[in-house]
Amino acid sequence: MIVLVAHGTRRAAGVRTIDQLAEAISARVGTIRTAFVDVVGPHPAEVLSGVDGPAIVVPAFLASGYHVHTDLPARVAQSGHPDVTVARALGPDRVLAAVMHDRLREAGWRCGDAVVMTAAGSSDPRACRELRLAAAYLAERIGPVELGFVATGMPRANEVVTRLHSRRRRRVFIAPYLLAPGLFHDRLQDCEATAVADPIGAHPAIVDLLVSRLERSERVADVA
Repeated sequence: MIVLVAHGTRRAAGVRTIDQLAEAISARVGTIRTAFVDVVGPHPAEVLSGVDGPAIVVPAFLASGYHVHTDLPARVAQSGHPDVTVARALGPDRVLAAVMHDRLREAGWRCGDAVVMTAAGSSDPRACRELRLAAAYLAERIGPVELGFVATGMPRANEVVTRLHSRRRRRVFIAPYLLAPGLFHDRLQDCEATAVADPIGAHPAIVDLLVSRLERSERVADVA
């Protein structure tokens, strides 16, 4: 059994995004189930406790912070399931940068416009390094990218936007390093940017990336 694990949100649009990803992956690899580590259920332990046979958990997280390194392993242990393989997190990856580039263009971004890649943030140094790498991947495609945070970490996204405007950058776009709509994406609307691009979402390239994570995990499981 394959279990797609996401953060969780009370926003219907955010839950719908995860459902769309699950449906698209299921069409490629067979039936999968979804679980959430926060805000809504079911959580991974609940799902895994009802699974017979080997299970592969695919974390739909853009960086490997607390939820990937601590929360998810604890939930797996809590489930009591004896045979669980956990795939690598979704990000960072150059595929995500390509999708953010698409989202920026959809929002009206043009070459030369300032860009702030915004993430929820993390207190985990490993996740912070991954976020900086994700911003570097985006910069490879579009030129200079500033990094700002919505919840944890400095500088705050709104402060970066204000600073860029003060430098007479008239058009400043936000590229959310967020998988799905939710509270953090809503907060970005108050940053006074020229436009806020859509979250990464259920883009076909993201489905491909998640499937590749799954396939590599299966090969690792076979070797083990």
